[in-house]
Amino acid sequence: MSLSLEQVRHVARLARIELTDADAEATLAKLNGIFGLIEEMQAVDTAGVEPMSHPQDLATRLRDDAVTETDRREAFQRIAPQTENGLYLVPKVIE
Repeated sequence: MSLSLEQVRHVARLARIELTDADAEATLAKLNGIFGLIEEMQAVDTAGVEPMSHPQDLATRLRDDAVTETDRREAFQRIAPQTENGLYLVPKVIE
């Protein structure tokens, strides 16, 4: 996949970014380079390769999942300006 100069200008306009002709050309070259790398990576045969969460085989040191603080929800709810059914009520900011 490669982009055209018009597509780069369109994306810049949508992002509200002002690009000069030189900037648009440079951006086009960089984006097409990125898309070229993506195409190369997608062309690699990964059949039989198991997905990994990390490139190195490391063991993660885990701690016990234990509660270390007391439940102070009631105290916080008492000092809140408005609560209802255990939830904090806040002013509506989006119509």
